Amino acid sequence: MRPQIVKQWTTQTLPSNWFKMQQTDLSAVKCLEETVKNIISQVRLNGDNALIEFAEKFDKAKLTLNTLRVSAEEIKEAYSKVSQQQIGALQFMKQRVETYQKQQLQSENQTDIDGVEIKTVLYPLESVGCYVPGGQAVYPSTVVMTAVPARVAGVKRIVVCSPSDAEGRVNALVLVASDICGVSEVYKVGGAQAIAALAYGTQTIGAVCKIVGPGSKYVTMAKVLVSTDVAIDMPAGPSEVLILADETADPRLVAFDMVSQAEHGVDSVAGLITTSEQLAGAVQKNLAEITASAERCKKISESLKKYGFIITCNSVDDMVELSNQFAPEHLEVMTKNAKELSKNLVAGLILLGSYSPVALSDYASGTNHVLPTGTFARSFSALSVFDFSRRVSIVECSKSGLEKVRGCIKVLTDTENLFNHYKAVDARFQ
Repeated sequence: MRPQIVKQWTTQTLPSNWFKMQQTDLSAVKCLEETVKNIISQVRLNGDNALIEFAEKFDKAKLTLNTLRVSAEEIKEAYSKVSQQQIGALQFMKQRVETYQKQQLQSENQTDIDGVEIKTVLYPLESVGCYVPGGQAVYPSTVVMTAVPARVAGVKRIVVCSPSDAEGRVNALVLVASDICGVSEVYKVGGAQAIAALAYGTQTIGAVCKIVGPGSKYVTMAKVLVSTDVAIDMPAGPSEVLILADETADPRLVAFDMVSQAEHGVDSVAGLITTSEQLAGAVQKNLAEITASAERCKKISESLKKYGFIITCNSVDDMVELSNQFAPEHLEVMTKNAKELSKNLVAGLILLGSYSPVALSDYASGTNHVLPTGTFARSFSALSVFDFSRRVSIVECSKSGLEKVRGCIKVLTDTENLFNHYKAVDARFQ
């Protein structure tokens, strides 16, 4: 299936919330919310028994109270089911992510303003829950992206929840990745029920301080609903790629990148915005050819039919404006002066040039692929070591430093009728 081409976009031809309108069915959202609320309630009420019932209902797995948690023997056995090349690739990925996360911690954060010394100290969270999707696809990379920043931050208890197969086994690569990344506990629990268990705890799974990781619409809704009681990273939903391209872009590469994103699932978004009608037509032709022979072609075709799009614009400015309305998870820029253009763009992650595909950032760049979706890139950032830390400011003031701000404090405390605040300062000079 080919995505629709919307020609000659201007601010008048598409409403500002066009992308949201394309994906939002309010009645479906309400139904989803009620379904997830019921799952959360059942887990809070019945704990492990609810998890076991949902595992059988959704995963066709017959678990028991003794098999909810993955055992050390199961993790050891998992190594025999994967190749040395896969283990090496996971270790390489871990090293890349770890290096980048450690570098982010090295920036000095201390100031001295006229005798008032301030520094910000990071303290690790006590525990985190990492959700790793399962089902038809396998995501050991998500273990790396969620657990490694937590480990670098110093989190002592790192919990992974991932659905099992019908035999009650979590994917071997997910288990190996969990072991390589120093995960403390792994549970055979998926979906909204996993989020509920991590948020509120059960007889077997202890509640955590924060829940991170991507997932289905059920997982995303569950994270939003429990966020009043436990911290979450972001409402990361179906994956997105938006490509900005001009006449210099290779239509075949653009099409491959759109297909690669569409294979995530039928609700994945893959779009192209371009100033070249010739490129738009060439990309559409390449999409048809690549999809026809691609693995998982049925899923890719459905995704492109539902949420794929190609939009042509009159100018680069129009292209930038539309892109920023979308605020995509992944934004590829294949244009002249891509680096300069990127200064005006809003996205979870920006990839410049023909040799920076989303696949690079997913597996080998060292950046994190847990990113905000659904226009949340306007206010959220990629998952990082800072998401697993508490920032605490430590202030130490000298007597001369306090003297310098004494007058200002007097004016403001009088203004707000908090007279005893000033007396607490003045007492230090009596």
